[in-house]
Parts: sequence; C-alpha cells; structure tokens
Amino acid sequence: MANILVCEDEAAIREFIVLNLEKKGYGVIAVGSGEEAINEFKKHQQQLKVVLLDIMMNGINGREVCKYIRRRDENIGIIMISALGQEINKVGSLMEGADDYITKPFGMMEFVARVKAVLRRCSKQEDDKELRYGD
Repeated sequence: MANILVCEDEAAIREFIVLNLEKKGYGVIAVGSGEEAINEFKKHQQQLKVVLLDIMMNGINGREVCKYIRRRDENIGIIMISALGQEINKVGSLMEGADDYITKPFGMMEFVARVKAVLRRCSKQEDDKELRYGD
C-alpha cells in the first residue's frame, strides 16, 4: 500500500488520522510540525505518495511546506487540512500546489475517500510516464 506523510500539530487529530489510515493498510509517517515534515519528506521522498498538511502550525506552516514539496515533486499528492473554511484559503492552497483541501471537522469516510482519489490521480500520472530504451 501507499506511504503517507501526515503533518498535524494537534496530537489527538494526528493520532486519529494515523489510526484510520493504518487500518486501511497505508504506511504512515506522522509529524507535528512543518520542519519535521520537510525533514521526513527529504528522507522518504521516493516512498511517499501523499502528504497531508495542516495549514496553521507554529514555525513553518502547511502552505509553506506545500510549496517546498511541490517545487521538488510535481507528482506527489498533497492534501491540506484546516479549520479555515473560507474560499480564499482553499483557493490559495490549491493555487500553491495542493491537490485537495479538507475542512475540519471532517468525517473519516470522506477523508479516506479523498486520500484514495488523490492516490488514483498520482498513480495515473506515474503510468503515463514515457519509457525509452536505446534509440
């Protein structure tokens, strides 16, 4: 199954997300800050398929992490998680490279369905790559 990086500064929410993703068979790396997310991304970039980022965190926020990751990997799925439900926040995140935006509080069935949808998109992009051998 796919590996997912979860960056959420609220421990209870992070643990809830991790528990539910692991139940579905995903490999999960969980961190509580933007700095940790960048470090784990650097270590595991080749294995990661999706990154879940909380927007409002102390230090490096989720939108900055999103921009950092997107500059280095065009194909990885990025889902923003936030209590900020205003359209301007959603549009800003999508324009900066996020593939989806989930507003807190959220239902776990919808959450997992959105992760699966982003994974489908990412997998399709990998299948579309051109391979060449010789001339």
